[in-house]
Formats: sequence, C-alpha cells, structure tokens
Amino acid sequence: MGEQTAPTAPTAPPPAAQAEAVPDAARPAVPDPAGPTGAKPDAAVVRDSLGVGVAVGLSGFAFGVTSVGAGLGLLQTCLLSLAVFTGASQFALVGALAAGGNPFTAAAGAFFLGTRNAFYGLRLSQLLAVPRAVRPFAAHWVIDETTAVSLAQPDRRAARIGFAVTGLTLYVLWNLTTLLGALGAEAIGDTDAWGLDAAGPAAFLALLAPMLRTATERAVALLAVVVGLGLLPVLPAGVPVLVAVLAAPAVLWAQGRRREAGKGEAR
Repeated sequence: MGEQTAPTAPTAPPPAAQAEAVPDAARPAVPDPAGPTGAKPDAAVVRDSLGVGVAVGLSGFAFGVTSVGAGLGLLQTCLLSLAVFTGASQFALVGALAAGGNPFTAAAGAFFLGTRNAFYGLRLSQLLAVPRAVRPFAAHWVIDETTAVSLAQPDRRAARIGFAVTGLTLYVLWNLTTLLGALGAEAIGDTDAWGLDAAGPAAFLALLAPMLRTATERAVALLAVVVGLGLLPVLPAGVPVLVAVLAAPAVLWAQGRRREAGKGEAR
C-alpha cells in the first residue's frame, strides 16, 4: 500500500475576501449620517398633521354660530379667529358674554385660559429653533394641536414640518369655518330657537376631553366644574370661570399632602 498523507485543513480566506463573500443583506445596518436612524418620513408627518388640522379646524363652524348667537357681529367674530386663534379662549369669551358677563371679566377669563400657550412656547422654542425673524409669526400658531404634533416627532426636521403643516391647515380651516358658521347663524336668526346655543359648550368639551389623560387632570377638571357651577348663582357671570382656575393648585396641594402622609407612614 502506498503512503497516505493526512488531509490538510482548508486555509481561511483573508479578511478582505471574507468581507466580499458576505452578502449585503447579512451585513449589519450602518446608521445614515444624514439623519437619525428612527427618522420619520416627511409624507407620514404631513399626513398626520393634516389629519389633526382638518379634524379640529372644522370646529370653527361651531364657534362662528356661538359667537353670533352671543351677540357679536360677523366682523367681530371673524377678527377673533384671525387675531386670537385659540379655540378654548374664544369659546370662553363668547360664552361669558352670552351669559351676560362683563366684557372685561370675559376677556380676563379668556386671557388666563390662553396663558398656557406661553408655556408651550418655551418648550417649542427649544425644539423648533426657528430663526428670530420668524418667531413672531410662529408664536401665533403655538396652540394645543401644533404643540402636540410637534412634540410627537422624533427629530427637529419632522417637528418643524408637523408644526408648519398643522398650524397652516388649522388656521385656514378655522377661519374659513368661523366665517361660514357666522354667516349661517345670521341667516337663521335666533340660534337659541334652533338649539345651537349648545354648540359652543359641546365643542369646548370636545376640545378639552382628549387632554384629560391622567387622574390629576381629571380631578382638576371635575373640581373646576363643581366650583364653577356652584358659584354661578352667587357671583357675576364670568367670575366663576376665574375662580375655577384655583382647582389646579388645590388638587396639586392635596396630592402633595397625600404623598407626605404616605412617606410618614412608611417610616
């Protein structure tokens, strides 16, 4: 028999050859340096922003009807939507006027309700970082909906797109439907006879309800309703709304005392 030689182990290809042999689909993904890995497509941001803008913008019709029913004229109603552009404050103003409240008291209630937008602006100024020359115009669109859409985005680019599309869509639709609602209210005459006097409160509740996500927020809303309704018979119209603002610090104080009591028992 001839002499057998031991089989030799195959030599491993050099590292460069190994890299070429691995198919592209099996290689780990490399983050795109042009943006974050979890970047959201612009089309998806636009779609979501349009959905919010259209859904809320149609509520301007209810405001137009309510405002004219409260005694404001067509021009006054449209100017409110153009210049104020914050639905909750607008409904609060015309609601207080419809109840016979003093115009200054009604305006004060609407003002305090609208101060929340200032706190939104503090957060959005850091997130959006818009140029200084654009800030006065962007500030006019700082409302609940534009803030929610912007904060839901994964990066600054998407946040800017969401803010701009939501703000533009909502501003155009809100003012257009305000005009249509005011014209319709003037055409039908007495809005109370048609039951349209309930349109304002109903639309206001529709805007408010989705914001009550936590137990604290629901407690504040419930206490504010109880305080406001309880003071209606004894205070001038519009004043109960201002007093109901105290519901927020009252609930927070009660929660703080409860946490302190819990810590004391744990010790």
